[in-house]
Amino acid sequence: MKGIRQLAEHLAISIGTVSRALNGRPDVNEETRRRVLAAAEALGYVANQSGRSLRQGETKVIGLMIESSAEAVENADNFFLGVTSGLQHVFTRHKLDLLMLPCPSDEDPCEYLKRMVARRVVDAMIISNMQRVDRRVDFLSRARIPFIAVGRSLSAGNFPWIDLDFEGVAERAVERLAARGHRRIAITAPSSEVNLGYVFVESYRRALEQHGLPFDPSLVIRVKSSEQGGYRAAHELLQLEDRPTAVILIYELMAIGLYRRLMESGVQPGRDLAVIGFRDAPRARFLQPSLSCFRMSLYDLGVALGEMLVARMPAYRDFYSDAGGNMIWPLELVAGESDAFQLTEA
Repeated sequence: MKGIRQLAEHLAISIGTVSRALNGRPDVNEETRRRVLAAAEALGYVANQSGRSLRQGETKVIGLMIESSAEAVENADNFFLGVTSGLQHVFTRHKLDLLMLPCPSDEDPCEYLKRMVARRVVDAMIISNMQRVDRRVDFLSRARIPFIAVGRSLSAGNFPWIDLDFEGVAERAVERLAARGHRRIAITAPSSEVNLGYVFVESYRRALEQHGLPFDPSLVIRVKSSEQGGYRAAHELLQLEDRPTAVILIYELMAIGLYRRLMESGVQPGRDLAVIGFRDAPRARFLQPSLSCFRMSLYDLGVALGEMLVARMPAYRDFYSDAGGNMIWPLELVAGESDAFQLTEA
């Protein structure tokens, strides 16, 4: 069964009558409606949703734009899977569907987004991997398409976002390490222009200052946010003449590569170098010594993102009278053994 015309021919009634019956219109008698619905189910008729969407001016689809690259796939964890479960919880209330839009790493994200918008693929957007200055913000604002960002940006305009508490992570990690006697504390940061790296490094700088510790640019190790990046970060730390005694990681899976490189050199995490990770990713939970890191609810984050976005869509605004403002998402420190030792003066 290909379409409504074939269904009407099968039943020997008009296309208009079939359409009204399928859409529950009151001007169709119940016997005809039952015949149409029974025939549609028996013959496998599926409505042409794209055509209906064009007529109604909406797709009932929300797009989630994420980065797609060999590195992202290889080092994928459950971050966006966890977030999407919360998003779906909100969207199903309104019969909205979620569409993942993986942007290739070799394509300009703004041009990719423009193409999706031009094709009328979605009614609203969730964008991630926010750049220092992100042209997608200006484009979506001008196009008047409801959107929300996972992360902040310096782009102009009062746009909606929820970001992780990078400031709190840096502050609590430095405070914890300084209390154990560490004075040379390194940090990893992304090698890209993603804005979270700038936020994290600046927060780390302020935290050092609060504890009377100097900021040393050589202790800011810029590498890819991956297991391989963690391996490279450990290698660079080992090459420093005045090695740090502790390191704070920006990305959870970096700890796996970092541990490997340290142990290859006879340096024991949790004994010779204190390590604090960013988030308790499942793949890092079996490291020994256990990793001190931060915990958050990805599901609840997804729910918050979904509700904030839907509240900005005209058709659903009345369901969320109190949408709230932009939000810094909290993380809870989970103490492990990787930074448990007390540093003593030589």
